[in-house]
Formats: sequence, C-alpha cells, structure tokens
Amino acid sequence: MTSEGQGEAGPLRAPLETAVREQMTAAMKAGDKVRLGALRLLVAAITNREKELRRPLTDDEIREVAGKEVKKRSESIEAFDAAGRAELAERERAEREVLRDYAPEQLDDAAVDSLVDEAIATTGATSIKEMGKVMGQVMAKAKGKVDGAEVQRRVRERLGA
Repeated sequence: MTSEGQGEAGPLRAPLETAVREQMTAAMKAGDKVRLGALRLLVAAITNREKELRRPLTDDEIREVAGKEVKKRSESIEAFDAAGRAELAERERAEREVLRDYAPEQLDDAAVDSLVDEAIATTGATSIKEMGKVMGQVMAKAKGKVDGAEVQRRVRERLGA
C-alpha cells in the first residue's frame, strides 16, 4: 500500500461503494439493463462527488448521493407524466426503485410531523417569518431522510401561511 491510501487495486473504497460496483457487475452478467443503467449512473455520481471533494466518500456520503439521484428520478417521473411520456416515466420508476436500496431510509409522516413540532417548540416560532429557523433545525436533524418541499409544506401549515 502506498502512502496516498491506495492499494494495488486503486483507491480504497467505502464498503457501500464496493457493494454498488459488485451489484453493477452482477447486473451486467445477468443482462439486467435497467439495474445496470441505474447503477452506472450512481457510480458516475459517486465518482463526480469524489472529484469535487478530492477524497473517497464515506458510506453516509454515498447514501446522500444516492438520495439525490432518487430525487432526480422522482422529479423526472413527474415531468414525464405531465408530458404524457408514460414509457419514459416507467423507466425512471424502475431506476428509482434500484437506487432506493442505496439511499437513506426516508422518515414516515409521523416522524416528520414530530420533528416539525419539536423545531417549532424549540425555536419558539409563531409566524411564517420564522419559517427559516424551523426549516434549518428540521433539515439538520433529518439530513437526507426527508424531502425539503414536504417539510416546508408542513411548517407552513403549522405556522398558518
């Protein structure tokens, strides 16, 4: 092993990244084009993030990247459905399901409501003008486990906007 943290096989990888690459190889051998395509895009996103940070990613950072990819797929599904492109929406749904295995576990509605209520109580927010404080606290605690638009909707409901 060299002093830069690289072995003979290249840079040291987080266990989750190794698992993603192994699943990609398995999908290639099985001829599963949808799974292979989704995993290739995930590996590319991981590589891009590593280049941005100039270091290998941790498992948690890889989960964040996967979460962002899941969100991209969800947004694409909405756009394709609105445009009447059902075949493209179905492909995006299939890719999203593959990527969900690697994304952080999403919080259920009760947990999100609890976080929002707790943040409102902690910050003492009483009006929509204080929404930023509440949002900041909820998003810090829920990091990657909830959609920001959903949190925003619930905060607005509670603060009366």
